[in-house]
Amino acid sequence: MSAPTWIFDLDDTLHQASLGIFAHISRMMNLYMERHLDMAEEEARRLRLQYWHRYGATLQGLVRHHGVDARHFLQETHLLDELYRWLVWEPSLAATLRALPGRKIVLSNGPQHYIEGLLHKMNVHRQFAACYGMEKMRFQPKPDRRGFRCMLQAERLDPAFCIMVEDSMPNLYAAKSLGMRTVWISRQCRKPAFVDVRVSKLSQLLRQRW
Repeated sequence: MSAPTWIFDLDDTLHQASLGIFAHISRMMNLYMERHLDMAEEEARRLRLQYWHRYGATLQGLVRHHGVDARHFLQETHLLDELYRWLVWEPSLAATLRALPGRKIVLSNGPQHYIEGLLHKMNVHRQFAACYGMEKMRFQPKPDRRGFRCMLQAERLDPAFCIMVEDSMPNLYAAKSLGMRTVWISRQCRKPAFVDVRVSKLSQLLRQRW
């Protein structure tokens, strides 16, 4: 059997975004909305969360309802020099990725420069054959299946031979519906039916037979 293609999420999968990066990006999004859309602080926070829950990414709501320039928004809210200080990842990440058989791709709702910058900072960029951010997904964020299909078609991949590694259950559900195997990064004990494998950290992937 040929080796699988691994599709990795970035935030809270390859690094621990919840320890600081997410909070900083959220603050930058709030400030952007306050400055460019003339919103009060509380209104900006409310709409940011509302659009994130509704569309999978705040950006989608801002583009659809406020005419925000997508590329300008992503550039202004993902300033790498400010985000690097919050970057936390497993010390064994590079070794884990090297040991897994098959090609590896990143599929993230973050912007392209953010994905590539963080992979370089973690010194794992050489482990990935390709990276797909919002721009390369044609601004169709996960769990929108169109974003997945955009990557699958560009890479000429059969989803039956792909493994999606994610912390987000809606994204894993979408991946499973397309025919991928799924790995959930979570410390929870339960495992939904659309999850094939649950691990609490990436190094545990090496305990499985792929």
